[in-house]
Amino acid sequence: MGGNHGHGAGVPGSRRAVVATLAVLVPLAVVTLAMLVWLWPSGQREQAPATGVERLTGTITSVLLKPCPEQSEGAPRSDPATCGSATVKVRSGPDLGRELTLRLPTGPGAQRFAADDDVVLIRIQDGESGKSGYQISDHDRSTPLWLAGLAFALAVIAFGRWRGLTALAGLAITFVLLLTFVIPGILGGEPPMLVAIVGAAAIMLTVLYLTHGFTLTTSMAVLGTLASLTLTGLLSYAAIGFARLSGITDDSSFTLDLSLSIDTQGLLLASIIIGALGVLDDVTVTQAVTVTELAAANPSYRFRRLYRAGSRVGRAHIASVINTIILAYAGASLPLLLLFSVGDQPLGEVLTTPVIAQEIVRSVVGTLGLISAVPITTALAALVTSRRDPDPGGQPASTLPPTRSLRRARS
Repeated sequence: MGGNHGHGAGVPGSRRAVVATLAVLVPLAVVTLAMLVWLWPSGQREQAPATGVERLTGTITSVLLKPCPEQSEGAPRSDPATCGSATVKVRSGPDLGRELTLRLPTGPGAQRFAADDDVVLIRIQDGESGKSGYQISDHDRSTPLWLAGLAFALAVIAFGRWRGLTALAGLAITFVLLLTFVIPGILGGEPPMLVAIVGAAAIMLTVLYLTHGFTLTTSMAVLGTLASLTLTGLLSYAAIGFARLSGITDDSSFTLDLSLSIDTQGLLLASIIIGALGVLDDVTVTQAVTVTELAAANPSYRFRRLYRAGSRVGRAHIASVINTIILAYAGASLPLLLLFSVGDQPLGEVLTTPVIAQEIVRSVVGTLGLISAVPITTALAALVTSRRDPDPGGQPASTLPPTRSLRRARS
């Protein structure tokens, strides 16, 4: 424990930082765990009625093209490569191994199919006669996606090594919480915003510590993320009410509101919070690590110099991240923007449509949350890493690296 001799002289300062950090994080973790247990879906959600439609897989063995039927004047023309039939060998379901001759999908936007293509089949069961019919639905992309995922994992591990492995574990935990808690909880009738807050807190606490280690630096990133996420949630709530957004902008949200009576405004809030978390942890971890490295490289830096230097890095980071966010939203909405452009609508009308207004609010609120993350996290990190004044006994305060584990800092 910290005495006033040798390197132990600086431990009390580190111990104070550890105690203050744990005083905030431990209650936060306990409350998050309690809410996670309380809101965890029971699995008793009412199931949707059976539709008699089943998705199966198959492989095309041959394709026979035929002339496309005559189209009425003004109607969109069919692609000649989509007119005809295909022989498909069923690879799953009750008709496993059976070969079927099915009509190729045709019409605007129809995909092209060729021999040896793996496809998704739709099997429709007739409840009265008991007979079933098949139709070709789409390409089966499971194998390419598995290969892409494997290449992604290998690249991350090859570059990041142990840190890359923990990052993949964190990504897996994120997907597990989203698929087993957030989505089922919202579908089960729980308030979407509450479910998103609890889910985001659980993801943040688990993934950040798993990926970056149980350190003071990571803890400052966690606290900075928590503060910025809280501000983002409050701003989102105010902005959605001020802009009078209902959260219904497409067929999916309309169906959820109509058939499952889900609070679409709360769903919009939840999507903003979860989306903001993905960028906030990048900014807060970067700021915390930057300040820590500055303190290690310049042990004489006090709080003010560390804060100023870290803030300069943060401003450059935010400038690039903002551009990234806007380009990401523009890329995702590019077909819609093209449709508006073809319609020759005035810019003012385009910007005030619900779907565009929703994305503007999402971008503005997310950006304000990111901007707030820089000064908050930089100040917290500078507070625990800045060199302290010499103690009364004349021994200089130790510059104990904050990236050591909290367990070692307490010993």
